[in-house]
Amino acid sequence: MKLTKYLLLLPAALLCLVDAAAKNEPLKGFDKIGYTSRIIESFYLDSIDNDKLAEEAIVAMLKTLDPHSLYSNPEETKELVTPLEGNFSGIGIQFNMLNDTLIVIQTTSGGPSEKVGILPGDKILSADTTMISGVKRPRNEIMKALRGPKGTRVDVKVARRNVEEPIEFRITRDDIPVNSVDAAYMASPGTGYIRLSRFAETSYDEVLEALKGLEKQGMKRLIFDLEDNGGGILGAAAEIAELFLDKDDLITYTESPKLGTTPYVSRQKGRYADLPVAVTVNQYSASASEILSGALQDHDRAVVVGRRTFGKGLVQRPFPFPDGSMIRLTVARYHTPSGRVIQKPYERGKAEDYAADIKARYDNGEFYSADSISFPDSLKYTTLHRHRTVYGGGGIMPDKFVPLDTALYTPYYRDLMAKGVFNTFCLGYTNDHRKELQKKYDTQDKFIKNFDVDDKMMGEFVAQGEKDGVPVNDNELARSRTLIAAIIKGIIGRDLFDTSTYFRIVNPLLNPIYREALEIINSPEEYEKYLN
Repeated sequence: MKLTKYLLLLPAALLCLVDAAAKNEPLKGFDKIGYTSRIIESFYLDSIDNDKLAEEAIVAMLKTLDPHSLYSNPEETKELVTPLEGNFSGIGIQFNMLNDTLIVIQTTSGGPSEKVGILPGDKILSADTTMISGVKRPRNEIMKALRGPKGTRVDVKVARRNVEEPIEFRITRDDIPVNSVDAAYMASPGTGYIRLSRFAETSYDEVLEALKGLEKQGMKRLIFDLEDNGGGILGAAAEIAELFLDKDDLITYTESPKLGTTPYVSRQKGRYADLPVAVTVNQYSASASEILSGALQDHDRAVVVGRRTFGKGLVQRPFPFPDGSMIRLTVARYHTPSGRVIQKPYERGKAEDYAADIKARYDNGEFYSADSISFPDSLKYTTLHRHRTVYGGGGIMPDKFVPLDTALYTPYYRDLMAKGVFNTFCLGYTNDHRKELQKKYDTQDKFIKNFDVDDKMMGEFVAQGEKDGVPVNDNELARSRTLIAAIIKGIIGRDLFDTSTYFRIVNPLLNPIYREALEIINSPEEYEKYLN
């Protein structure tokens, strides 16, 4: 009897709730979500995780919007924000994992690890009570053990070559810069080169410092590499654009039916407003990269070289929650100064189709021929000074198209990359020969000029591949040998010196966009031809 009465109470209570709602205006839109959550919380049969349910509901809602409106939990938010802040607190090392062993590649100059005496080639065995080497520990757990609030301490045990017992260090964590300039060097007499990997809070200062350094080396022209740069902070892109534009030049503007139009204008004549510039881009250059390249193209300040960019021109505004999670909601669209919309077309709720767009462009032949892209008259725009034709419709179409070159790519090479053979071999080789390499090649220039991947070394690399499950294919090895040797040399050079060394080695040999940009920027006639 009691059981029957209890079972009947639930429908009665639910009817009361429904009846109460019915007396008011009909529930619409987001009111239904709150109403649904109250019903679930009050009457659902089993216990539920309210936080998880709420997260899943938020994710599901945002999926029905555009491809770039996203929810991130506290941990994901931290991973998203850290690279854009330009620093984090940690011990200041670059490392790689080799056979479950953490090997230090470089220490941050002046950073906590360098101060206590950690050296490249050291193997970190543990951090406090966390075993790091010799166990299959996920990289994010290793990062968690090494990073921490500024001023906190971590005790690490280190194995060092030719030292019998582990060495113990106590390291005080500090702010560690996350550099966004990957490389800055003189590509040829008078021609500087800068590669920017992202647009972070520190990017303007990094780029300006790199430009000043190149000026001291005689820079008269610049290649600005934005290939594979997925974007970042709009303000950083605007500040960098100012370096190359005149006062009052429009950099970009955002447009929203709810927020109106917001222009971003150069506040002063840039220090490098008269410097000839070639900007290199590809299909993975997105967002802030497209704002910068589009602004310089529209103002006839640079020749854009490469392939059509990604086409990400939606403005996300962060809306943080107190627990550290965050919604990044699309609130506006970017336009270039000439009025072009950067965002490529998309269907709401069709994120899978949007994600597959790059592959579709590849399948359609766009990466191999500019003729595969057609632009109706409605997508033709005019630059602001020399009145050249430029194109809208999504992404930035370069002034000089450079097709993808896959002549050296083979299934054997792809398998080597997929299995991580390059990093495994180069890390082991550098670690085993570090002292002799440092003695023989005490400068970048000596290494680049004299180091050679000879037959013996290539044989050792092939053997490493076979050990890692990539059987050698002699014909494909012969076809990919130049590519493989350049990458081996580049990675070893990077581990001995810095990332600039890597790009100094691989760019001239393996990057046709770089070679084309260098040819154009070094010829005043060619450069002017593309700007007229």
